[in-house]
Amino acid sequence: MKPRASAGAIVSLISLPVAMLFAWPAVAQKPKPKESYPRNVELCSGRERAPLDARIGGCTALIDAAQDMTTTGLAIAYNNRGNAYAAQGDYDRAIQDFDRSIELNPTYTKPFNNRGVAYFRKHEYELATAAFDQAIKLNPNYGQAFANRAEAYLKTNDYAHAAQDYDQAIRLEPNLEGLWNGRCWSRAILGALQAALEDCNKALQSGSANAATYDSRGLIYLKTGQFGAAIDDYSAALRIDPKLASALYGRGLAKLKQGDKAGGDGDISAAKAIQGSIGDDFARYGVQ
Repeated sequence: MKPRASAGAIVSLISLPVAMLFAWPAVAQKPKPKESYPRNVELCSGRERAPLDARIGGCTALIDAAQDMTTTGLAIAYNNRGNAYAAQGDYDRAIQDFDRSIELNPTYTKPFNNRGVAYFRKHEYELATAAFDQAIKLNPNYGQAFANRAEAYLKTNDYAHAAQDYDQAIRLEPNLEGLWNGRCWSRAILGALQAALEDCNKALQSGSANAATYDSRGLIYLKTGQFGAAIDDYSAALRIDPKLASALYGRGLAKLKQGDKAGGDGDISAAKAIQGSIGDDFARYGVQ
């Protein structure tokens, strides 16, 4: 997969950041009253914007007092601590906590989604997809899980399934960040160019556009022979992300089509210096 800004929601996922990873913290249920419990609940729930170590400490205190908590509350504490570990980049510990949360409450959807985000961050996309599958099976209206699974499909070049998941995510939660851009990119690759253009324009109109949006629309213009418009969009993408290999390569192709051999060769060389396989990617996208 080319090194391009996330098409959709995870990255900010899983920027993703899992933010991205699109891990949604939940509020821990308050157990039997004890002097320290309210404070630990506040920390574990993330309501105070406390440092991650403090959030982890609050959740750990609740987990250590497991005998005083309901099973549901304990599952939430594990899920929330997993979110904090993921935010620190400690995805293995995060996954362990999400696993424990699921063991305690197999019908709790958030740890399935959050586990998928953690696997996504580890670049284990098949495991991520499987986790999102489970979240969606439990809750067929889980728009964020559809959006996250679409991102995982993009990473494995499964654009058809990605587009289908973006359809579902947009139907359920059309205001989630990155959805219109993600579907634009998927449709552009698949050749549904007019529909893709409408999605990219929607992203731009909503104010959620980023370098990937201009990069996606640049590909549409490149495929439809609108080389000047393609150069404009690729240049806009590069002003946001100067190292975006796909935008450099696409702009180079558009310049060559306009007869600018020096400019085109320069962009293509710069793109290959960032990602040597970028030409193979564009061949897969249907552009030589």
